[in-house]
Order: sequence, then C-alpha cells, then structure tokens
Amino acid sequence: MSTLESRIVKYPSKKYSKVVPLKAIPGHFVTNHSHINHYIDLTTIKSRLSEASQCAHILAQQYEDSAIPIDTIVCLDGTDVIGTFLAQELKNAGHSIRNTHQTIYVIRPERTANSQLFFRENVEPMVRGKNVILLMASVTTGISIRRGIECMGYYGGLIRGVATIFSAVSHMDDMSINTVFTSDDIPGYASYDGGSCPYCQKKIPVEAMVNSFGYSKL
Repeated sequence: MSTLESRIVKYPSKKYSKVVPLKAIPGHFVTNHSHINHYIDLTTIKSRLSEASQCAHILAQQYEDSAIPIDTIVCLDGTDVIGTFLAQELKNAGHSIRNTHQTIYVIRPERTANSQLFFRENVEPMVRGKNVILLMASVTTGISIRRGIECMGYYGGLIRGVATIFSAVSHMDDMSINTVFTSDDIPGYASYDGGSCPYCQKKIPVEAMVNSFGYSKL
C-alpha cells in the first residue's frame, strides 16, 4: 500500500447519512485549476454498482420537483455508471420525458489535447435542442462546470442542471449545484490558486498531480 493510500480518511455525508462515506487523502495536491489540501478519491463510488446506485438515487431526488423534462445526461470524469443509474431513477420516479423516443440519453463527450470538450456528429443530435443534466465527479473551483456549459452552448444543448458527487461550489451564476457531498463534509477542506497556496509559501512540496482518473505521485 502506498503512503498516500495509507492516509485515506472516510467522511460521511452530513445530509445523506445512508450513503457510503467519501474517501479523502489530506496533503498538498495540484489539479488543473488549483492547489487543494485533500485529494477526493471517487474511484469506488464511480465503479461499484451499489455505491453508484446510492449516489444516483440521492441525485435523482434533487430533481423530483423539476417540471422540466430531462432528455440527456452528459457524463464527465468517468461518471457513466452513475449517469446510467440516474437516468433509470428519473424514469422510475415518473420524471416527465417528452422527447420522441420517450427515453433519456446517457452520453459522454470527448476531449481534445487541450481539454476542449466535443461531440461527434452521430452523438450531436442527442445534445442539440435537448434538456441536459451535466454530471461530474467533483468540482473544486467551478472552472470545469463553465467548460461543460460552454460546450453545451456550442452544440445547442440546454443546461437544466449540474450534478456532482462532491462539490466545493454551491452555485454557478444563478444555477444551484446538486451534489451528494460538499466541502462541509471534509473538515478544513480548502483550495487555493498557485500564488496564494499556503503549502507553497511554506515550501511544502506538492505530493501528487490529481485529476478525475486518480493521482500521480511526484
């Protein structure tokens, strides 16, 4: 077991006590957008059937009162399994579906070398003019949400919600972020830009680069 993995701490959700606890590793880490003092490990939540189903059930509840039909769930950060369960939960709950095929599409975009999101021509009809939920694994600064919203705008998708497993951001402009875990569930959680990172100022080295796939130790 690596040094990082031996430091995993499990944090239960304060709001949803029945969901499996969130795993996090305290330390000094760098994402594409910021420095963080906890790496959020969502590997098992995204991969295990039972845990993915639990999270999808909680997220679906947060859309129960929405009168807007959902046509498409766009999955980022490897959330495809959760997205599939979320679509089934919404359908089972009688969520209004008004598209021609009376179903919900579950898709994921591709990325260019500079992380620009895009869809192939055969997938584009599942986005254009459709009511979309953007499903993400974790949100630290909100930059990734803006990229997702920007991509949907290119293809004519109508963002009707943003759902995450963990989010340190509660709102994006006038849109609420629906999530299972928040930064309040992790005592002391914080993110910083490179210039204000207290770890860097104290000359504490970065331990790992992290993204939706995991971490790479330095």
